[in-house]
Amino acid sequence: MSDDQRHVAAFLEMQTAEKGASANTLDAYRRDLQDFTAYLDRGGVTIAAAGKADLSHYLQELSIAGLKPASRARRLSAVRQLYKFLEAEGVVRDSPVEGITAPSKKRALPKTLSVDEVDRLIESAARAADGLSGRDLVRAVRHHCLLEMLYATGMRVTELVSLPRSVLKGDPRLLSITGKGGRERLVPLNTSARAALDRYLQLGSDPADGVSSMIATRYLFPSRGDAGHLTRQRFAQDLKESAIQAGLDPERVSPHVLRHAFASHLLDRGADLRSVQSLLGHADISTTEIYTHVLEERLKRLVTEHHPLAKRG
Repeated sequence: MSDDQRHVAAFLEMQTAEKGASANTLDAYRRDLQDFTAYLDRGGVTIAAAGKADLSHYLQELSIAGLKPASRARRLSAVRQLYKFLEAEGVVRDSPVEGITAPSKKRALPKTLSVDEVDRLIESAARAADGLSGRDLVRAVRHHCLLEMLYATGMRVTELVSLPRSVLKGDPRLLSITGKGGRERLVPLNTSARAALDRYLQLGSDPADGVSSMIATRYLFPSRGDAGHLTRQRFAQDLKESAIQAGLDPERVSPHVLRHAFASHLLDRGADLRSVQSLLGHADISTTEIYTHVLEERLKRLVTEHHPLAKRG
């Protein structure tokens, strides 16, 4: 193993041990850093010996290759994190990334749904359980419960489907969620979400339904698959079917869109950005700032509706 390979391996190990990076995050870092080290190797340069000129030329090569600004910015971020680690370890004295700015990228506005569309989606899922029994009933009630909880909390879909049954302990109005990087946060459950969850739990605990084994596991939403819980892919598929039943375009509906709807609707009704950041589990406020357009629209509406000069003419 070369020195560069050892440096990257040590960095990835640190990301796992100290920061609790997910498998997807580690894979992304690994791919980006392998591309960077391969570029340096072609020029006969090592990570420790690379300078600003090497970094600038690397970004230029990525641009010429047609890599989008967002992808180039992600590559540079991975390299920046690597050099921060190597500085802390005493491998390099000065990071060659210092002073190099990321390619500018325009952040797309998050796709979302209106309050009315979310209401239609949830009501359609609730009606889908009518006339069903046994496992079909439990699956329908489970899906309605998932929808209510997703919109009530803004959880990431992976956080939702992998909830352990232990979240039911303590205050029934709150859930303790472990999110990215092992960070914990509390999210409230509104009345309708709590009622949907209670109905789901009641069905699963009633021996008369013959389905108690479906939820008698460590997970709140179990499955017989390898993961042991409902997969995010299966939930997303069920959500597309719910969208069709509700008369919505299924291409506009996904678990992440409902997370966006949760944040957008809160901000539109007066919530502040810091509170929404906390509820979404964002480590950095800059991530939550994709919703600032909602705040801007709310302020415009506030002035238009209430400022006395706005009503003249």
